[in-house]
Amino acid sequence: MASPDSRKLALNTATTRAKWGLAQAIEGCARHGIRGIAPWRDQLHAMGVAKAARAIRDHGLTVTGLCRGGMFPATTARGRRRAIEDNRRAIDEAHALGARCLVLVVGGLPRGARDIGGARAQVKDGIAAILPHARAAGVPLAIEPLHPMYAADRACVNTLAQALELCDALAPERTGDRSTNARGALGVAVDVYHVWWDPQLREQIRRAGKKRLLAFHICDWLVPTTDLLLDRGMMGDGVIDVRRIRGWVEAAGYRGFHEVEIFSARNWWRRDPDEVLRTCKRRHRLYC
Repeated sequence: MASPDSRKLALNTATTRAKWGLAQAIEGCARHGIRGIAPWRDQLHAMGVAKAARAIRDHGLTVTGLCRGGMFPATTARGRRRAIEDNRRAIDEAHALGARCLVLVVGGLPRGARDIGGARAQVKDGIAAILPHARAAGVPLAIEPLHPMYAADRACVNTLAQALELCDALAPERTGDRSTNARGALGVAVDVYHVWWDPQLREQIRRAGKKRLLAFHICDWLVPTTDLLLDRGMMGDGVIDVRRIRGWVEAAGYRGFHEVEIFSARNWWRRDPDEVLRTCKRRHRLYC
């Protein structure tokens, strides 16, 4: 399979967040010829939405996604309303940035709960509540299924099949429906770290197709992994066949960016971010 288009490389700012704020990440991407960026909302708020949007435009970058919305389940109706209100604000921020999508990490079980089915029902209700606002703003929502190890606390949607079932239930539009943009009002973010293990992955990527594939996140799974949240690897350092999965998403019609998202407290977060970006470019060419 051919090497990836270097113009498709993007930086998720989680990869450099330990040493760079958003302004530095924007400048760093431009300096290294990385054309896409995906900010996290805490860094966005620290910089200011208007200032960040202006800097991103001035540096000629594309916002591949805004991280993150979601976190819908709560123990009380008031908590669920707060989550919905925050997601509406996130949609407005994504719109201001011209983001290609708002990534949804949907949330796990409410504190003290054991009913994962109930949590998933709250997720469905929460997405349904914000979908009209997202459509009006022209911001696609990308449900990101997380590895099952996060089902309790971060995301009770754990497979691409589950995410696509939500899409089909809540936004059953198909190609040719002009009620939303060509990429769809609701789709999925495929993060190789979370889905590489799934025996149905290729089939579900094909099922998603061009309409539902809104984002593609890359990194690697280390063996051994010393921390299930903060020990992701750089592409080529672990066991994920990133290039094969990239082939599957592109065969399904995806033509977007390849977004490097690495949480790495013991390794990459300790390094000079310029070194990290140089490594991202090299590893993207070799392993993606």
